[in-house]
Amino acid sequence: MAHAAAMAVVLPVRSLPKAASHLPHGSAETTVRHLRQATGGGRPPKRRPSAVPRASLSTTKESVLSDFRERRALKIISGLQNFDKDKVASVVIAAEKGGATHVDIACDRELVELALDLTSLPICVSSVDPLAFPSAVEAGAQMVEIGNYDSFYEMGIQFSPEQILKLTRETRRILPSITLSVTVPHMLSLPDQVKLAELLEQEGADIIQTEGGKYSSPSKPGVLGLIEKVTTATPTLAAAYSISRAVQIPVMCSSGLSAVTAPMALTAGAAGVGVGSAVNRLNDVVAMIAEVKTIAESLVLPARLSSEQMQSARR
Repeated sequence: MAHAAAMAVVLPVRSLPKAASHLPHGSAETTVRHLRQATGGGRPPKRRPSAVPRASLSTTKESVLSDFRERRALKIISGLQNFDKDKVASVVIAAEKGGATHVDIACDRELVELALDLTSLPICVSSVDPLAFPSAVEAGAQMVEIGNYDSFYEMGIQFSPEQILKLTRETRRILPSITLSVTVPHMLSLPDQVKLAELLEQEGADIIQTEGGKYSSPSKPGVLGLIEKVTTATPTLAAAYSISRAVQIPVMCSSGLSAVTAPMALTAGAAGVGVGSAVNRLNDVVAMIAEVKTIAESLVLPARLSSEQMQSARR
């Protein structure tokens, strides 16, 4: 596991007290512990009795997973540590108007309430602390994600398979009925990613998300630029190909994807794609909508062909 030099960093965690927003470099477990201490301790928050019957929870889960079952899911990701309401709102609006099927935001009750006012899409919240999820779910989040580790890599923090399995078990214990997606770190070798995905399926994960390199604008124009985009997405495409053949649950391909590489993810075996930087790097909501729409349109033909193939196989 990589460890960075011992120095303080400032995470843009809007919901934490200022004195607690300085988290040190170190292990994943240390990071989660600091997050829990900053937000009121390690015990789960008191939860109000749920008024939602179990049947409704089951219906909600099926609704959230339906686009994955049809292999046409498009999740737009605002970022695990993006707590800027204006930026999150722009990403949510782009997802809604651009034709996405899901939107993924930081795990924060106020952000969930904001998103609910802007979209009818299923809302996923991302965190590496299972105790953060219940409040967001009570606010209306329909899916939780253990993952989107990019910001932690930049701090010299990596998550081991054992740590991810522990976080998954804890999340399932706290929220047994919620739709649960878990990211498999690309830092692992491909065989180890497949092994972890198989174990996560056994622990009750509903979706496996892959990751790889970050999205970057091509340095060259034309065909050479298109090839650069493919190269950036190679790690996550390879993981989607291998993992989708080892598990029965849907695989979402994420990291470094664009309108060029998103269809490749479906061809590789993914049931959907997660797109973050290609959209939220843009400063204009109109441009964001256009980018989401371009990616959504790029997924239509592969999804339609896959559906026809499945119908033919049933005959």
